[in-house]
Amino acid sequence: MKTGKNNIAIGFLTMGAFMAYGFLLIYLRDFAPGKEEWVASYSSGKHFEARLAHVHGNLFAFLNIVIGYLLLHFQSKLSNVKTISWLALIGLLMPIGILAEVYLGAPPIFVLIGAIAMTASVVWLGVAFLKLKSINP
Repeated sequence: MKTGKNNIAIGFLTMGAFMAYGFLLIYLRDFAPGKEEWVASYSSGKHFEARLAHVHGNLFAFLNIVIGYLLLHFQSKLSNVKTISWLALIGLLMPIGILAEVYLGAPPIFVLIGAIAMTASVVWLGVAFLKLKSINP
């Protein structure tokens, strides 16, 4: 299987899920019973964490799409493409971990693992492209 395909597919699916989650946040802000309390906690607590998960979920999904596309088209010229691909996918633990903290009381370990993995994948891919002699796929 071509490395990068799963990043693209999972990236789009994750983006769709976090976009749908955005509709839940709009409902909580504008239509839910007790919306005033939700709006009052805009920059703290669960409200802030929920928005943080929404933003990072879409960002990390988009990064997986871009990383997957680049790996798919340049895998014959780049080294460690499978590792970069897996690190980007593991990076999705960050926004999922934030949601797990908010709704399930999970520890922040998933957030940290995801953040470190995504950062590593982006830096590693950047270094791999710096080492390229030619950019023609």
